Amino acid sequence: MTIRVLLADDHALMREGLRALLSTISDIEVVSQVGTGREAASRVRQLDPDVVLMDIAMPDLNGIEAARLIHLKCPAVRIVMLSMHATAEYVYRAFEAGACGYLLKEVAFEEVITAVRTVHGGKRYLSPALAESVPDLGLGHARSPVDSLSTRERQVLQLVVEGKTSSEIAHMVHLSPSSVQTYRSRLMLKLGVRDLPSLVKFALEHGLTSPK
Repeated sequence: MTIRVLLADDHALMREGLRALLSTISDIEVVSQVGTGREAASRVRQLDPDVVLMDIAMPDLNGIEAARLIHLKCPAVRIVMLSMHATAEYVYRAFEAGACGYLLKEVAFEEVITAVRTVHGGKRYLSPALAESVPDLGLGHARSPVDSLSTRERQVLQLVVEGKTSSEIAHMVHLSPSSVQTYRSRLMLKLGVRDLPSLVKFALEHGLTSPK
């Protein structure tokens, strides 16, 4: 049985590298490649792949929020996150959003294959390198400041710090510009920040956006 895989990463070289390597594996087929989380969520609904291999740090909509949307609309699709971040917060947030695998980008290609086959078989996969920092995915974990924000607030936050105007954000997330302003004010109040530089710092520290 062929495992149909969708690749989501904003770095074209990373996508092409993974596609080239995966194309050598007889039981895996890459059905599409995208560069943003928003594109990933849309393409998954169109193609219904078996597995999504997705970067966390992507523009417009990061991988964790994209995983949340995909899991909501297409719960049978298995999601493996690719990340440079090895901290427990990122791992817990990814699994809470609906991912069932988490790989560090530095892993050997053989581990990517193992992860794809493992999650397709209905199990979770966590890079062995993360075993000590993330001892048990079944246990509760310390809340992140990100947890205080709603899904919509996290989406607006990412777009604000990436320099989008209220009108642009309104079009992208299907809200009115005034509603976007309300969300912006609310999330700044929740996070206890007063200016854009502080918002940018928070978003970078918690993986809601990536450095330019």
